[in-house]
Amino acid sequence: MTPAELSALSTRVKAITRPEPALLWLYALSALPMLCGWPVAMVPLYFRYHTLWYRFGDEGLAMGVGILFRREQQLTYARMQDIHVSQNLLERWLGIGTVTVQTAGAGAGGNLTIVGVRDVEAVRDFLYAKLRGVRHDEPASPAGPATADSVLVEIRDALTATAKALEAKR
Repeated sequence: MTPAELSALSTRVKAITRPEPALLWLYALSALPMLCGWPVAMVPLYFRYHTLWYRFGDEGLAMGVGILFRREQQLTYARMQDIHVSQNLLERWLGIGTVTVQTAGAGAGGNLTIVGVRDVEAVRDFLYAKLRGVRHDEPASPAGPATADSVLVEIRDALTATAKALEAKR
């Protein structure tokens, strides 16, 4: 991915702050099987939709939801381990999806779930770029990245020079 593509992707993803309105329809359709209990089931889902927010920053991402019982999660890009995209039949029909970001060692509580996003592939690609440590604002080193072989050769040469210096002192 070129720096220009990454910059455009970053701008597009950072503009996502709320779920799509189709998520409210998904909640309404998923509560429909309750028949008579639909209004009772729909009330918490309605408030969940209207209080849900996301923030994609330079250092990490955050999500919050709730009125009475408020829940916020913040996750730095360095803590991310894996990213999953899922869409069930209704989500595909409504054109939205879910992106789940997993962290190491935190169990199910460490997962951050971004629901109701229309462009799940863009979010996934942006998070993978951040996960891999792509930093388009940092200049690349002129010599390029050091490989394991070049580091080992440098260590060998330094040890050889040290051994020769010790032999010369004796």
